[in-house]
This record gives sequence, C-alpha cells and structure tokens, in this order.
Amino acid sequence: MAIKNKKNGFALIIAVIFMSVMLTLGLALSSLGYKQQILASTAIESQYAFYAADAGLECALYADQQQNLFSYSAHDEDNPPQTIVCNNSSATQLSYTYNSDRLTVTERLSLDSNTRCADITIYKYNDSSYGTYIFSQGYDVSCTTVASPNSVRFVSRGMISHY
Repeated sequence: MAIKNKKNGFALIIAVIFMSVMLTLGLALSSLGYKQQILASTAIESQYAFYAADAGLECALYADQQQNLFSYSAHDEDNPPQTIVCNNSSATQLSYTYNSDRLTVTERLSLDSNTRCADITIYKYNDSSYGTYIFSQGYDVSCTTVASPNSVRFVSRGMISHY
C-alpha cells in the first residue's frame, strides 16, 4: 500500500495549534481581567476604611477638644469618661485604664447606619508636656463583623493625631 498524498491532516494540525494559542491567550486575558477587578474592589474598600478612620478621629478630636470628655483630672479609676456620641450614634467603651501617668480609653463607634466601624483609642497623659494621642482604626465592615469576623475578609486603615 503506497501513500499517495503526504499532506493529509496538515490543515487539521495547523487548526489545532492555532486554537491552542488562542485558548491560551483568552485564558491569560481573562485571568488578568479578574485580578484587575479584585484590585479595584480592594482599593474601593480601602478608601471606605480610611474614611471610617478619619470620621472616628474627627469625632474623638471633637469630644476631647470641644466637650472636654477625656480630661485626665476629671476621671479616676472608678469614674470612666462618657462615651463618644457622633452623628447620633453612641460609641461602645471597650476598655478603660487609669493610673498616675495616663488615662487610656478605647471605644468602638458604628458609622454609616452600622455599615462601617471605627475603633478609637485615646491616650491622655497626666503631664501635659506629653500631650494627647488619638489613634483611630477604621474598617470597611460593620462593628458586628469586626467583633466576630468568622473568616470574613475586611480592610482596615489607621490614623493618628498628637497634640
């Protein structure tokens, strides 16, 4: 039996190679697009967390400077300061310590109808030369999720003020 035409199947192998290259290119582009979407989504959530941290910091600054809520001399071991009230939302006091050197208060503030959260820590020193430190940690999720994450991923951003 003699082979009459040696070019049989050549078009088929070219088509298979072409389709393989196109499939690889399509998969690479779809993977790149997916990663770009995740990156853009993370950037948006990061901005929400930053805004929550900024709002928490501003509320704490107002409470300290305008309402004198965290005056060292007005509190002692048995007399913690009132909680921050910001935009008709009261904060929850997480911890309170008072000693001869400083007053430390940590509060959790719910923002944006409980869609965002901020943890605020105020360090007020007995010696005024040390000043006051306020640290605000903002989250892109509700305070309920922050308290009990249950494997939920979220973004946090922090801000600090010293005066």
